[in-house]
Amino acid sequence: MKDIAGKVAFITGAGSGIGLGMARVFHGAGMQVVITDLSQEHLDAALKLFHARPQGVHAIRLDVTDREAMVRAADEAERVFGAIHVLCNNAGVGVFGSLLEATYDDWDWALGVNVGGVVNGVQTFLPRMRAHGAGGHIVTTSSMSGLLARIGGIYAATKYALVGYMETLRAELMPHGIGVSVLCPGLVNTAIFAGENSRPARYRNTRFRALDDAVMREQVLPTGMDPMEVGKRVLRGISRNDLYILTHPEYEAGLRERFAAILASFPVEKPPARRVAASVAVLRNPMFAAERDRRLAERRKPKARKGRKRQPARKPARKSR
Repeated sequence: MKDIAGKVAFITGAGSGIGLGMARVFHGAGMQVVITDLSQEHLDAALKLFHARPQGVHAIRLDVTDREAMVRAADEAERVFGAIHVLCNNAGVGVFGSLLEATYDDWDWALGVNVGGVVNGVQTFLPRMRAHGAGGHIVTTSSMSGLLARIGGIYAATKYALVGYMETLRAELMPHGIGVSVLCPGLVNTAIFAGENSRPARYRNTRFRALDDAVMREQVLPTGMDPMEVGKRVLRGISRNDLYILTHPEYEAGLRERFAAILASFPVEKPPARRVAASVAVLRNPMFAAERDRRLAERRKPKARKGRKRQPARKPARKSR
């Protein structure tokens, strides 16, 4: 989507954090935005940031795990702004703790919001996006924990699932003019560790301790990327139709180690031709090679030098005869 001015974006979990960062950047670029959040308090605070052009923003309180509420929110968004062009599945909860202590409630809550909420968003909005025929884009917020498992096994499992979901959806939507991106940010200055405050009563059987302590709030999270910066990178990713929107270069070395470990684990013997022929449809996905080649070509492009432009050399003045 090159021309985003006037287009409409629907963003879940946009009352704060990354979702609000995306909403502010999109709005500043001329888009109309529908911001949704489970917390009315967060929505009220977020709306104050759009006081200069409030007519381009609409807020809806939404629980992404409620499918009927998602449909009602979609209907309301279309009544206010018309067709939705960009869907940002951003709502999520940080469920962190040892898998050895996890309960069914921990799993059910995380899966319901982080995976189920995205399924509900896609199932609700994708048919509408295909029907209006004006193209569009779907962005789903995963995490660097969706590519590199280190802590929070439940959280990582849900975020890994989103990467595979978006990769598959991307391939299927290519012929329909709808782009798909998966956002995998590293540490961002948000209140992710305060998510336990929104855990429903029916999922309260947990042995995990809350991580929203003073160290997290005052020392760890402030070192993270500003949500507005993430929003800018997302907007750029939409305009370029990037499959992966990665924000933190410091994680590259760790990812290389993981990918190398996977490649080193393949058997070295030659597979039987009959088995290869039977599996040819799933041996490779040309989408990945195309994305790799495009992004590597972008890296090789010379970057414009900052500062003053070099002035062309002046021609020597002619001497009078």
